[in-house]
Amino acid sequence: MKTNEMIPKSFDRLMGQMRSVINDAEKLLRTSEKQDEDAFKKACATFETTLDNAKAELDDMEDSVVEKVRNAAHTTDKYVHEHPWNTLATGAFVGLLAGLMITRK
Repeated sequence: MKTNEMIPKSFDRLMGQMRSVINDAEKLLRTSEKQDEDAFKKACATFETTLDNAKAELDDMEDSVVEKVRNAAHTTDKYVHEHPWNTLATGAFVGLLAGLMITRK
């Protein structure tokens, strides 16, 4: 599915943004040591932009995950309502297996 492919790409982009945030923070710290006001302001602006991009990427990823969870919950609810006996039998079988596994130890 196309939506399943989005999470790894979004995650990779987010990790790239986080690496950029860390790199920019390190540059900001090095620049502050030199106490060059113009360079420090430029480093602050770069850091702020990178941080804003990382926040936006995280928000997009969160929205995507929430939407997928909602879709999965809706699909599960629909299946349970359309096939109640199958769901009941499956649940009972899984419960039986879990009980057997627990009692074996």
